[in-house]
Amino acid sequence: MRKITSAALSVVLAAGWANAQPGTQPKTLPESAKPEAKAEAKKPPSIPDAITKGIDLVLNMQEGDDNAEWPYEGVYKVQGQIPIGYRIGNTGICASAIVLAPGYADDQKKKDAIARAVAFVCKGIEHPLMNPDYDGGYDVRGWGYTYGLRFLLLLKSKNLIPPDQVDTAEKTIHFYINAIKETQIPEVGGWNYARPAGKEKVAPPSPFMTAPTLQALFEAKAQGYEIDPTVVEKGLKFLESAHLASGAVVYSGEGGNKKDGVPGAVGRMLATESVLYLAGRSNQNNIRGALDAFIVHWQWLDKRRAQNGTHVAPYMIAPYYFYYAHYYAAQAIELLPQNERAEYRRRVNDLLFSVQLPDGTWNDRVFKRSANFGTAFSTMALMMPDLPKPVGWKP
Repeated sequence: MRKITSAALSVVLAAGWANAQPGTQPKTLPESAKPEAKAEAKKPPSIPDAITKGIDLVLNMQEGDDNAEWPYEGVYKVQGQIPIGYRIGNTGICASAIVLAPGYADDQKKKDAIARAVAFVCKGIEHPLMNPDYDGGYDVRGWGYTYGLRFLLLLKSKNLIPPDQVDTAEKTIHFYINAIKETQIPEVGGWNYARPAGKEKVAPPSPFMTAPTLQALFEAKAQGYEIDPTVVEKGLKFLESAHLASGAVVYSGEGGNKKDGVPGAVGRMLATESVLYLAGRSNQNNIRGALDAFIVHWQWLDKRRAQNGTHVAPYMIAPYYFYYAHYYAAQAIELLPQNERAEYRRRVNDLLFSVQLPDGTWNDRVFKRSANFGTAFSTMALMMPDLPKPVGWKP
């Protein structure tokens, strides 16, 4: 097992953040997170109210020909249209948030919305651009496989798949599991949406994509599905190899002697260390170091929030990384010892509320539509202490 004490933790201690007393504001907190002086007496945000409002907003963002999907809009388009992988993947994310939020069992409107989402996620496998037999290149169908699978597995774990859709959902689960296997990168394992042309060509995997995909496979295995252990072991081995001496995780490929700043890596560090920990290949010190790095360097993520462009210097941070990082920060907290969680929750939630928009949504893109993604991930981050703990992997 790796024994890494992240250099990011040294940065935290040097900044005095780790020793800050509850209720104080660290000196490095960015302007967007600093309250006005008059706000000292302001009532703190209500997490239950924010979740309720956020989920209602997401529910009302459902769209499409059958009012069945939550498409994620980014700069990448296929013939001018949002690609099917983004549409399925983000529908899985938004629908999962609705299912996990309090009150779902007694709300018929939400149940009807989820039934439509199930139909869309299942029907989507018939789209040509969801076929796992593709020739590489830049392509986002993998996000549909990962988050579509996680959504259906969530419903199945709670026995919430509509009775008339059980058989179709089961078929779709098997499709996604197989598609993930078929699209792993040859020889090295792992997954990446940015690959060279040629499906048999070896290419650098992406931790950003590999970690969530492995979590989907962990959950499928826990529910009794047959998962090829070689696929998982290759993915885990790649994630281990993606580390730098600082504790950072590179954007793609192996770490080695690459230069990759910690501020631009904090989101994938959190997802990577959590997945490796769930597989018995990392430890709570590494998770803690990744969380400390996220808090200290959050201002660099915030500089790219809702901005144009994608990977921008000096740390090559893309706007769409922002709420992804918050979601995996919240998940990582719940893997720490119980006595440490409350303070980390407070710090991460304070940052999350500092960028909530006046209408109650969260959006890290310049596209209005992508508020569905940001709000779904943010509300799930706020719900994380009450959500089922992620399952692990045993070889």
